[in-house]
Amino acid sequence: MEYNFREIEKKWHQKWVENKTYKVTEDENKKKFYVLNMFPYPSGAGLHVGHPLGYIASDIYARYKRLNGYNVLNPMGYDAYGLPAEQYAIQTGQHPEVTTVANINRYREQLDKIGFSFDWDREVRTCDPKYYHWTQWAFQKMFNSFFCNGCQKAQPIEKLIKRFEEKGSEGLNVAQNEQIDFTAEEWNSYDDVKKQQILMNYRIAYLGETMVNWCPGLGTVLANDEVVNGVSERGGYPVIQKKMQQWCLRTSAYSQRLLDGLETIQWSDSIKETQKNWIGRSEGTEVVFSVKDSDVKFTIFTTRADTMFGVTFMVLAPESEYVQQVTTAEQKEEVEKYLDYVKKRTELDRMANHSVTGVFSGSYAINPFTGEAIPVWISEYVLAGYGTGAIMAVPAHDSRDYAFAKHFNLPIIPLIEGADVSEESFDAKEGIVTNSPVAGKSSMDGFSLNGLTVKEAIAATKKFVTEKGIGRVKVNYRLRDAIFSRQRYWGEPFPVYYKDGMPQMVPEECLPLELPEIETYKPTETGEPPLGRAKKWAWDTEKKEVVDKSLVDNKTVFPLELNTMPGFAGSSAYYLRYMDPHNDEALVSKEADEYWQNVDLYVGGCEHATGHLIYSRFWNKFLFDLGVSCKEEPFQKLVNQGMIQGRSNFVYRINSDDHDKAPVFVSLNLKKDYDVTPIHVDVNIVSNDVLDIEAFKAWRPEYQNAEFILEDGKYICGWAIEKMSKSMFNVVNPDMIVEKYGADTLRLYEMFLGPVEASKPWDTNGIDGCHRFLKKFWGLFYENRTDNFLPCDEAAKPESLKSVHKLIKKVSEDIEKFSYNTSISAFMIAVNELGQQKCRNKELLTDLVILIAPFAPHIAEELWAALGEQGSVCDAAWPKYDEQYLKENDMQLTISFNGKARFQMTFPVDTPNEEIQKQVLADEKSQKYLEGFNVLKVIIVPKKIVNVVLKK
Repeated sequence: MEYNFREIEKKWHQKWVENKTYKVTEDENKKKFYVLNMFPYPSGAGLHVGHPLGYIASDIYARYKRLNGYNVLNPMGYDAYGLPAEQYAIQTGQHPEVTTVANINRYREQLDKIGFSFDWDREVRTCDPKYYHWTQWAFQKMFNSFFCNGCQKAQPIEKLIKRFEEKGSEGLNVAQNEQIDFTAEEWNSYDDVKKQQILMNYRIAYLGETMVNWCPGLGTVLANDEVVNGVSERGGYPVIQKKMQQWCLRTSAYSQRLLDGLETIQWSDSIKETQKNWIGRSEGTEVVFSVKDSDVKFTIFTTRADTMFGVTFMVLAPESEYVQQVTTAEQKEEVEKYLDYVKKRTELDRMANHSVTGVFSGSYAINPFTGEAIPVWISEYVLAGYGTGAIMAVPAHDSRDYAFAKHFNLPIIPLIEGADVSEESFDAKEGIVTNSPVAGKSSMDGFSLNGLTVKEAIAATKKFVTEKGIGRVKVNYRLRDAIFSRQRYWGEPFPVYYKDGMPQMVPEECLPLELPEIETYKPTETGEPPLGRAKKWAWDTEKKEVVDKSLVDNKTVFPLELNTMPGFAGSSAYYLRYMDPHNDEALVSKEADEYWQNVDLYVGGCEHATGHLIYSRFWNKFLFDLGVSCKEEPFQKLVNQGMIQGRSNFVYRINSDDHDKAPVFVSLNLKKDYDVTPIHVDVNIVSNDVLDIEAFKAWRPEYQNAEFILEDGKYICGWAIEKMSKSMFNVVNPDMIVEKYGADTLRLYEMFLGPVEASKPWDTNGIDGCHRFLKKFWGLFYENRTDNFLPCDEAAKPESLKSVHKLIKKVSEDIEKFSYNTSISAFMIAVNELGQQKCRNKELLTDLVILIAPFAPHIAEELWAALGEQGSVCDAAWPKYDEQYLKENDMQLTISFNGKARFQMTFPVDTPNEEIQKQVLADEKSQKYLEGFNVLKVIIVPKKIVNVVLKK
């Protein structure tokens, strides 16, 4: 019987659905294992062969754990909100939901063909009101919470209000935007609006003025990763920096917990290091500087307060509120011009900038240590969100300060004896500190750093700053609060209405607040977000329902929020919803949460290291504080799959001045004789680098009369490894591979390309090998081209036992290490060995079927049924290897003469060296190499080589 993969795969897809093979329920009698793929966004282009890489890797592991007796949760859903669907809606007028559903259906069709063990009964979509009900609910909980620095967790806002009523703000140790001082009497005298304004300073979800990436062309705020080289990734529209009132989430409050949590999870060192750098913990000192001839004072944060004697200028971030206060009339025009320049620069551009830019404010600040007046500059290399948005510049010991000082010809003062002050050396190394020779005598009588080491100087300075009241010791973090507003239509609505200009929450029992219908998806003519076009978009507090906004009277009917939530809102807690997706009473029930706990294996791209993974960890920690999530860390183990790169093909057009002449293309190995231009060609009309000429002529109208110069009757294409992209015509649709070779072949080949974590090129030329392997595998069970089923009850041969048990050991170890490519290599070796051994033992071949089931589930199911086994192979027991069958009874040695390998001989493993030497020299194959020579010595490398050293 031939291996008819099309019929087999179609048959088992149907059976899996009919039998609900992958449906999962909580089972206290089984150990749980939760496998999850990062939330996919369903694009209109569908999947290419690079997309399933991570899904296949996680599916193999999920199936393997199930075979090992675990109750495995392996869900799938869709991150269904996003800018692409909205932009398409703007261009075509089609509702984003129509586009999104069509894309989801396309994704589902493709995913099903590949044979994943997803429990589709648990599918979630972020655009489903039943789903975003719980995103809105979580937002409201954040709005009604504050973060206590003392206990390092979220607390109900009512607890803070009670404290204000009793003690005011005295001694308050909570996360806040700014220090606000008031007594209990003052608090109790405030009206409701004033109280709400103050509380906004402490809420975890709050409205705040912040700098954003504003894209006028799209009419919305963009995240940093949506901006490339100063323009929007989608559409290429210019992006500027703009201060706007936005909803924000106080992620910064969780900075230390986010750092501490990294020590408890199994992630790669590189991802952990990226997160640590993004969170950016630094211990230092805040010091107050006064502006000369002014009442203005500003605070700087430094990790090296001991370098205060080397400060030669100050720098403010362009967004700092102090810029306008310190800019003199003479410098105003130049400063305004510079600020206009910076508005066009994104934060990422500024962080990566290698050129030096800046402008003098016209003012001077007083160094509190020396009394010296130093110039105050404004530059884009200082960011408003880190520290205080102002720095003291010590160019002798900081590379950016040094570059700035050199560019603007500002002083550079070394502070350490023997310090190398040059472009190559900026680090303040251990040494003896000296006070600034330029500053002369310190204005702080009795304070000197002379003779102290750097560590001693830092400690002494911190102590001095605190005692003199010119600053305080502080731990700072680079992590900023997340901007949570988007001026888009296609996103989760905020469950917020406005009364007296202050946000109020829609009652929890009225959730979800559903996205309204609008006629067009652009911002309004007056600049409001698209929801400003909604006619029925006001909240009636008496009826507790959405009503027409013409009814707004600001007494019982109030306007609703016009912004929507960003993409990461729906993808920050979806792993919890998968645990209990049909629960209408809670995000997740306590029973389901305590059973599944958190994700045991999370698979996805490393590009999410500083976005999604930070937000999800923050979100989960907040829910942990609320008692909703029983685990503080959402993802215990993280595996980042690499990228599958495209293998591009080229044809070579001979250059010609006669544009009316039909194009002529020359084959690869003949092009050296012509002046040619390489042109990308669709890889789907190329096979093993041979062009399908007729398909090429039909590909583009301008090529229908093309002529070809062939080699050996074929047109051979050139090739290169590039990013898989439609513009390079190297996108390979997995549907085509499945149709031609089968899903099992696709699954095997994607894993065979190389380690899961590594990037590797896709090469369709190599897929035949995996397909031939599956045919050989099938051949162990069915005699060629007959229905004769080969497995029987014959006794297992020792060599077959060894082959299978060696394979069990290898595959079991490799799957745990995600070394799937070496597993497949081991399968190929074992199948060749068993074929040569004519293994017919049913028990061994049954083990072989179970072993391959995670990799190639369709062929495994078919053979499992043919073997007479009941149910699905998914519910079999993973085989255990027996060490007794792995023992080597014989050893094969390579026989060399004067270092040249000539032949091999087999000996029992316990053969003494003397006997080996005797048999080698006596063997008839040795005689022709020994003739005419004397044996000088015989070197035996145990279990490897025998080298006979000869001399004339």
